[in-house]
Amino acid sequence: MELQIIQSKIYEIRGMRVLLDFDLAEMYQVETKNLKRAVRRNIERFPEDFMFELTDSENEDLRCNFGTSSWGGSRYPPFAFSEQGVAQLSSVLNSSLAIQVNISIIRAFVTLRQYALGYAELNRKLEDFMIETNMQFSDIYQVLTELASQKEQENKPRRRIGFNIQHDKE
Repeated sequence: MELQIIQSKIYEIRGMRVLLDFDLAEMYQVETKNLKRAVRRNIERFPEDFMFELTDSENEDLRCNFGTSSWGGSRYPPFAFSEQGVAQLSSVLNSSLAIQVNISIIRAFVTLRQYALGYAELNRKLEDFMIETNMQFSDIYQVLTELASQKEQENKPRRRIGFNIQHDKE
């Protein structure tokens, strides 16, 4: 299974990257109700940080994002599986297809984590650059302000420099 397809089905819900039960069922080529049934039979393997059921409002937001009608889809809110929950699914679903799909899913999560780490590093470098640039602009602004104040003070008539012919007034 292609990593890009899997990555496109990973959502961020409650601050966690998760895959939803209907997407997993499609990947495993099983019905969603059978996947949910297998999970419910082994619910002790899925603590809250491995799997959780979406609330009604989260489900409604999800439905709005997918653009489906309120009567379409499942009657029950979907399960959301974290990376650890997907790994735990391999102990519940024991087909060779499930094993291959799980390997692909774990690779997709790892790839996303690597992108996130690279993004965080790039973001840190950008912030450092912005701070350094702001400090330089602050220095330039301070020098320009000093020059402007000096110019105001220098508006007084000054003595000419160079060869001056002095005219005596008689």
